Amino acid sequence: MASVRAKFRCMSIEFHETTGTGARSVKLQPVTGGQNTSEEDKAFWKYTPSGQLTMYIDNPPASELFEIGKAYYLDFTPAD
Repeated sequence: MASVRAKFRCMSIEFHETTGTGARSVKLQPVTGGQNTSEEDKAFWKYTPSGQLTMYIDNPPASELFEIGKAYYLDFTPAD
C-alpha cells in the first residue's frame, strides 16, 4: 500500500480552558528549506512548499505531545 510522509512544524498551540477538559488547538505548517535547515527539511520543503494542518484535540495525553517549534512526521495512508 502506498503512503506519503510529510514533515510539519508546530507553529502554535491554543488552550481552550472554557471546555474544562484541557482541549487545545494545534497548528502545524510544512518545514521550510531556508538557510540553516537540515538537508532533510530542504527535501520535504521542496515537495510540500505550503500548507497548514489545524487539529482540535480534546485528549490531554495526545495534545501534550505537541511543542511549539518542534517538527513532526505526518504519514498518510489510504483508509479502508
